[in-house]
Amino acid sequence: MKQTYIENFEEWQEGFRFSVPIRVRFSETDMFGHLNNTVTFAYFEQARIDYLKHIGLMNDWLDPDGDCIPVVADLQCDYMKQVFFDETVDVHVKAGSIGRSSVDIHYMGKNEKGDIVFTGRGAMVQISKKTGSGVPWSEHEKEQFCEKTRN
Repeated sequence: MKQTYIENFEEWQEGFRFSVPIRVRFSETDMFGHLNNTVTFAYFEQARIDYLKHIGLMNDWLDPDGDCIPVVADLQCDYMKQVFFDETVDVHVKAGSIGRSSVDIHYMGKNEKGDIVFTGRGAMVQISKKTGSGVPWSEHEKEQFCEKTRN
């Protein structure tokens, strides 16, 4: 399967520097015993939040007096292999392209054997709490995405 957001799969895969281990709970499986296809989006959320904390962006957004918050504009997931109850999936996260007020976040899930079980991407936009309009990234914020991705 060819994902349109991945030009060179090997290069793309090697670009991840951050991951979060997530164990599949029984309640996240369907009647066939494998991970329900809607649950990966909750995994993306957890990994994305941990990633944003890691690169130092969550503090500003969690400040009650702050003006900006991040919102997810779209999400997609491509499933490659089944995942079952009690497996651990390492959900990798990185910034793809960085726009004026948006960033394309990429995801890759790997099972305990190192097999890629899903990939994904989603646009996140920084908006003003007051106006709901996009707020441009500062140069410092752009650097945080870039530096932590390359480490």
